[in-house]
Amino acid sequence: MRTRFRSVSAGSLAGVLGLSLVVAGCGQYSWSALSARKSIKEAHEAYKGSRWLEAAEKYEAAIKGDPTLRGAHFFLANSYDNLYKPTRAGEQENDGYMTKAIEWYKVAAEKEPDAIYRQRAMQYLVAAYGPEKLNNPAEAEPIVKRMIEVDPSDYLNYLELSKIYENAGRYDEAEAILLKAREVKPKEPAVYAALSAFYNRQGEFEKTVEALNTAADLQPDNPQGFQLVAVFFWEKAFKDKRLTPAQQRDYIMKGIEATDRALKLNPDYIDALTYKNILLRMQANLETDLKKRQPLIDEADRLRNKAQELNKKKASGSLP
Repeated sequence: MRTRFRSVSAGSLAGVLGLSLVVAGCGQYSWSALSARKSIKEAHEAYKGSRWLEAAEKYEAAIKGDPTLRGAHFFLANSYDNLYKPTRAGEQENDGYMTKAIEWYKVAAEKEPDAIYRQRAMQYLVAAYGPEKLNNPAEAEPIVKRMIEVDPSDYLNYLELSKIYENAGRYDEAEAILLKAREVKPKEPAVYAALSAFYNRQGEFEKTVEALNTAADLQPDNPQGFQLVAVFFWEKAFKDKRLTPAQQRDYIMKGIEATDRALKLNPDYIDALTYKNILLRMQANLETDLKKRQPLIDEADRLRNKAQELNKKKASGSLP
C-alpha cells in the first residue's frame, strides 16, 4: 500500500519552497553565521543536482554554524532519505542512511523554526516507517497521532492512521478513525471514497455503496462518481451467487440508475454506455416476458454500438 508521503525528488520540493534562507540576525553576521550561509547555499546547489551525500555534508556544516537556518534540518534528513535504497535493505551503509534520515527528521520535527518544515518532517517520518521502506507501522502510529494533534482539521492524517490500524488487523479502530475523518470533513469526497474502500475490503457491500453514493452526490457534476457506483452494483449482481433473483434484479436496477445519472452529465461517457449495456442484458436474462425482454436487448445493442463507435473515434484521434 502506497503512502502519500515520499522522499523529495531532485530539486522539486526545494524549488517549490524557493530554497528560502533565513539567517539569525539581519545586521552583522558572526563568522560562524557567514560560514553557515555559504554552506547552506552550497548544500542547496548540491541538493538541486541530486548530489545527496554532498548536500548532507553541507547541511550538517550549515547547522553547526547556525541551527536556526530555515529548512536546513529537514533538507538534511531528506538528503539521507534520498540516499537510502529499499532494494539494498540490509546493507550496513545503506541502512545507515535511513537511520540518519530518521534521526534528523525527528530533530526537524522538534527544532525547525518554520512550522511548515516541522509538519513536513513528521509526514516524511511516517513514509520512512511505511511499507515501501522500513515497514514498521508501530513507529509510525504515534507520529501520525501527533500530526493529528497539531492539525485536527487535516483529514488526510486520519486516513493515514486508519491504514496503519487496518494493516495491523485493528479493524474496529480503523473504522472509528475513518468515521472521525468524516466528522472533521463531512463534505470531503475523498473521506467517503476511503470509507467505501475500507468497507469493500471488509465485505460490507451496503456500507460500501452508501459511502460511494455520498461521495458521488458531493460531486454532482462529475459523472465518474456515479459510474463507480454502477460498477459496484454490476459486480455484486454478477459475482454474488448467493443472491436471489429478486435481490439480483434490485442491484441491476440500481446499477442502471447510476449509469443513467452519469450519462445525464455526459451522454458520450463510454464506460457508462458499456456498463448500462451489460446491466440491461442482465436485466433481460431475468425477464420471463419475452415482449419485455426484447426492448431491453435492443436498447443494450444501441448503447453497445454507440460505445464502439466512440471508441473508434477515440482511437483515430477525432474524439478528445
